[in-house]
Amino acid sequence: MQEFFLQISTVELPKEDFIGDLAIIMILAAIVTLAFFKIRQPIIIGYLFAGMLIGPLSPLWVSFLPGGIGSSSGLENIIALSDLKILNVFADIGIVLLLFVIGIEFPIAKIKSIGKVAIGMATIELFLALGIILFIGVSVGLNFMDSLFLAAALSISSTAIIIKILEDMGKTKKESTVLVLGILIVEDIIAVILIASLQSVALVNSVSYENIIIISGVAAALIVGTLTVGAKIIPKLIDRVANTGHHEILLISVLGLCFGYALFSNLVGLSVGIGAFLAGVLVAESKSSEVSKVLASPIKDMFVAIFFVSVGALMDISQLQNYILIALVFMAIAILVKFGGTLFGGFLFRQGLNKTLRSSLALSPRGEFSIVIVKVGVDMGAVSAFLFPMIGIISIITAFITPFMIKTGDKTILKNSTEHEL
Repeated sequence: MQEFFLQISTVELPKEDFIGDLAIIMILAAIVTLAFFKIRQPIIIGYLFAGMLIGPLSPLWVSFLPGGIGSSSGLENIIALSDLKILNVFADIGIVLLLFVIGIEFPIAKIKSIGKVAIGMATIELFLALGIILFIGVSVGLNFMDSLFLAAALSISSTAIIIKILEDMGKTKKESTVLVLGILIVEDIIAVILIASLQSVALVNSVSYENIIIISGVAAALIVGTLTVGAKIIPKLIDRVANTGHHEILLISVLGLCFGYALFSNLVGLSVGIGAFLAGVLVAESKSSEVSKVLASPIKDMFVAIFFVSVGALMDISQLQNYILIALVFMAIAILVKFGGTLFGGFLFRQGLNKTLRSSLALSPRGEFSIVIVKVGVDMGAVSAFLFPMIGIISIITAFITPFMIKTGDKTILKNSTEHEL
């Protein structure tokens, strides 16, 4: 087998790093996701699996290639991803476009209907998870900073992964999904505040309350401004562009709004995802919202694929045996605590058992913010390096199991409803 690879590696294949990486991603993603579609599994799992196969840290290539990845055989330049930094830029584009298109599904009336409930439920379940995981981390022997960053990372659900799962399952228009999205938006805002707070804790061992107040105020101003002033101006401008009858101009215009809002959100200290979602909400208020969604969706699908394949590629699964036990323990604790916190919040705000149960199960995945939080701590030298691959493992496993949890929850709700009717 190694002789076969050695013969191939002597062939000169011109390959620009990014173009080659993009070719590898799209070809393998197409094959793997088709296979997952055939066996009726969520496509997002196929993307993650494809990333794990072609990542530079994949043990698959280490086993087959002479000398493994990083050897001088040359074959690693053909079959494995080589420049993850560039791919991460395009992955960020995927997050922006995903949340923008989802925002088009949620006009302002829907957002206002769950505003107070989402804020209350998100605050309850997130800080409950943060406190309990921090306590358990310290109790089992982790140092305080490791426990604090781990608790913060595990208390934030992944907006990108959850929305993609619900989209693949055809649940974006469910009442529970509206509630989930509201909770996720609040969590994203809290995540931005947490990152700023954790950075100050790591630097000077104290929390900057001034930063917390400023970020909270900016987030409130952006959301209120969008839902009031922005809603009166921007939808009318979009409709004027749509009246030209040129779909190309409409597409460029709404994408300009999407990335412009994402950029503005980033400049004022918030996440690009919040800005992209709010841009989608403004498009939803226009008469041409459905056309805009149809035009933007294919571009979104491409970059979302790159995002999830890149996430899979970044995971060093060759070290899985070193972290799997502690990862599974903390993953189970995080899921149970957030599940219980969301159920309590739903009961407190009278959201109904079925709606609350679906919302609780959907909030299981960890992802982009969890990884960012731990990476901040590792880069600053404030936490142990092993937390990064551990969070990566938890992100992948929770993304895998969430679709099955949602399906199980739906079956339980259906069964109970049938028995109640009888």
